Amino acid sequence: MKIPPEIRMLIESGRPAHLVTLNPDGSPQVTLIWIGLDGEEIVAGHLPKNKKVNNILRDPRVAISLEAGTRSAMELTEYVVLYGKARIQEGGAPELLQKLADIYIRPGAKFPPMENPPPGYVTRIRVDRIAGVGPWTGRPV
Repeated sequence: MKIPPEIRMLIESGRPAHLVTLNPDGSPQVTLIWIGLDGEEIVAGHLPKNKKVNNILRDPRVAISLEAGTRSAMELTEYVVLYGKARIQEGGAPELLQKLADIYIRPGAKFPPMENPPPGYVTRIRVDRIAGVGPWTGRPV
């Protein structure tokens, strides 16, 4: 699915994103992450092979939510939920996190704040479905 321009702008604005993965027992696991775009994929970097990485390796179904910081014509807080399938790419996390730090922390910020960080993992998400409240839904809510 092509990511609409309004959602691309929201992602590139540096709003915190909540990633939902599925634990082995099917329960949700939620993590606040930094996200960016690589073509039509949403990308996020992780240095360790943590719970979210392991969950995606086992079950690629994910959801990401972002609050827009704006209100609809009906005064509802606008937000988007992006549902899709994720895959894990080994390596590239420090470079991606450095790029995202310019947005999420400040231009020129050093992140990760260590010498020789591990190569880590990059999550790549293809969006299958979009929900929420905002111009991306096509409904006047």
